[in-house]
Amino acid sequence: MMTRAVVFAYHDVGVRCLKTLLSHGIDVALVVTHRDRADENIWFASVADTAADYGIEVITPDDPDTPEVLDRVRAAHPDLLFSFYYRHLLGTALLDSAPLGAFNMHGSLLPAYRGRVPVNWALIHGETETGATLHAMTSKPDNGAIVDQMAVPILCDDDAADVFAKITVAAEIVLSRSLPALAAGRATLTAQDLSRGGYFGGRRPEDGHLDPAWDAARLHNFIRALTRPFPGAFASLAGRQLRIWRSFRAPFPVGVPRPACASLMAAGGTLWLLAANGQALRLTDAELDGQPLDAAAFHTLFDQQTLELA
Repeated sequence: MMTRAVVFAYHDVGVRCLKTLLSHGIDVALVVTHRDRADENIWFASVADTAADYGIEVITPDDPDTPEVLDRVRAAHPDLLFSFYYRHLLGTALLDSAPLGAFNMHGSLLPAYRGRVPVNWALIHGETETGATLHAMTSKPDNGAIVDQMAVPILCDDDAADVFAKITVAAEIVLSRSLPALAAGRATLTAQDLSRGGYFGGRRPEDGHLDPAWDAARLHNFIRALTRPFPGAFASLAGRQLRIWRSFRAPFPVGVPRPACASLMAAGGTLWLLAANGQALRLTDAELDGQPLDAAAFHTLFDQQTLELA
């Protein structure tokens, strides 16, 4: 008898995990997803479009924890329930609707980085590794027992999009190798040691302000964590908004005095971000008030070699 599932999903991980279920012969009876918001940069694939390609019924409730949604889920008679980057917590009644269990795919190596935007937070903190974790869902976010997880490396200049692409593949692999045991009701679950990780909240565009007191490594991590398709890291430069999209660690320029705080400098055809700890970043993509800023533009706009960030 074919195993049936109801899937709550969004984003690239949602698309790839949905396709993984279908490739394993899981009968996906219903997909619950989000309507794309007009004020959001939709840079990722559409779960709704993918479900339509396969003729799967789709609903997009603003709130999944309503009697109407619960009735739709129960009417689908799922054996398993999955959440793949769906943005709302699911209530106990929904979690109990599937006799073989309800499982979530999270973009970190739980118990580390529970909660929102784990890829961005891992980069901000300079991690060299993260991953994807499939775990049982409970009424509390990301704290259920682990089915399986897979690590991926974070290279020194990887940005959030690079890391998210790796996690998407890891999520597909983790789900694929876990499905036979889940469908048979024989999966081995391992309780999380929640003392080994913390919970992180969501981030807003205004949270992207660079602190001029940070060292070069922290500035670099912050920039690559928030670069496109995210809103970007920014600071004030001579009363104007500087937004930095890409940086590379580099030797501090010879003969340049160490600044008291993070400062922007143009020299040798290169735009530099000089940190207060005597280290430097070479900037290859930056904007000032929304216009491209490179070394030549800096010399045109300012009569000073170095300007402090605020």
